[in-house]
Amino acid sequence: MDCKKALVETDGDFEAAVDVLRTKGQKVAAKRGDNEVKEGLIYAQATEDGKSGVIMTLNCETDFVAKNSEFQEFVQSLMNVAIANKPTKTEDLLSASYNERLTVEEKITEHVGVVGEKLQLSNYELVNADRVVAYNHPGNQIAALVGLNSGSDAAVDAGKQVAMQIAAMNPLALNKDGIDSETIAREIEVGKEQAIQEGKPAEMAEKIAQGRLNKFFKENTLMSQAFVRDNKLSIEQFLTSAESGLTVLDFKRQAMS
Repeated sequence: MDCKKALVETDGDFEAAVDVLRTKGQKVAAKRGDNEVKEGLIYAQATEDGKSGVIMTLNCETDFVAKNSEFQEFVQSLMNVAIANKPTKTEDLLSASYNERLTVEEKITEHVGVVGEKLQLSNYELVNADRVVAYNHPGNQIAALVGLNSGSDAAVDAGKQVAMQIAAMNPLALNKDGIDSETIAREIEVGKEQAIQEGKPAEMAEKIAQGRLNKFFKENTLMSQAFVRDNKLSIEQFLTSAESGLTVLDFKRQAMS
């Protein structure tokens, strides 16, 4: 109906009607600028050659809009731009050309006028590797990308399992080297405090805290996590069993908060 009204207003001039809709989108965006955007969709997709993958979150205000097929098609159209251009960060995607007239950012603003809600591209990431595998959890509220050092069929099959693991278990880093020093210091202090509260001697608290830190690494780093489908194996062991030398180079996960 908005499109029809715009065409009537502009006597059937398509380009002018688009400008009317864009103006409306800008007005709606300004009006709803302070609204919270807690709903939306998350998509992950690999390029045709499997050498790259992109993952993004487009937020909206209501679940009603998120479940609308036209909104889903719009998110996919943004994914198509990302796949074609492979920008490295959110700002670069927003400034990329959506079509001959509009950037992605301008198109999102225009689409605000269509759905009547604030929209926000809140997160975008790129993974490059020998092979990238994408996983979208049903409902598109969680998605993951995993970059592998091999593109064999066995590696791709294993990558799908690992991508699902990432979505489900939310590892903080690839291995313990990826955990920042602040987090490590906090875990040690918490571990020592817990040991003291449990009545352990102060001189033992540090050793106990280090043991708990190792458990933290095992539970929160991807390569050390127990494989969900066979908890006798770590992810590292599972990948080796699938193909000798197979490992994860990088991964990304996004989830609707």
